[in-house]
Amino acid sequence: MQSVALIDYGSGNLRSAEKALRKAAEGLNTAAEIVVTADPDIVARADRLVLPGVGAFAACMGALSSRDGLIAAMTEAVRGRGAPFLGVCVGMQLLADKGLEFGETPGLGWIPGEVSKLQPANAAAKIPHMGWNALEDLADRPLLAGLDAAPHMYFTHSFAFRPADPSHVIATTDHGGRFTAAVAKDNVMGVQFHPEKSQAQGIRLLANFLETRA
Repeated sequence: MQSVALIDYGSGNLRSAEKALRKAAEGLNTAAEIVVTADPDIVARADRLVLPGVGAFAACMGALSSRDGLIAAMTEAVRGRGAPFLGVCVGMQLLADKGLEFGETPGLGWIPGEVSKLQPANAAAKIPHMGWNALEDLADRPLLAGLDAAPHMYFTHSFAFRPADPSHVIATTDHGGRFTAAVAKDNVMGVQFHPEKSQAQGIRLLANFLETRA
């Protein structure tokens, strides 16, 4: 049975993410044990890692950094062993080199780029961007396999990840201008939306993550 570490660093929304991962695991050929944890030893040994995130970049990065050994354990699992990793919402944003919310805060630096405020060209596009929106420009990646042609996912955010290398963008969304909705680099993946709130399409994406390596 594969182990999936859902990382608990006080970011909130853990229980709905745990419930969605358990639902996604139902019916898969490989059983998955979903473990909500901040224990570096468990994280370092996990077969897959999921990093949720709700709130501001600086606050989430500070909370993650304050857990002794947690970032080192994540790095050992993901960068050292190649364990598949999924960042969700701010958990995806933390993959960047830096975030520009409330000043400049260093991120994990696993996918080069920065996180900056959404600035829609259309004044009718309100910030925060909140609610259902369609994914566009979907890349041919296992994480997105079997989704609708323009699947609707649930978003709630005011900042967006802008990768330095466009090849790391695997889906976009339009909200008064296009922004990155999903990223991937090798075994590191991230989504700006909340799959746990996105009904069948979100569950399908989580199931894809539980079965894919990139």
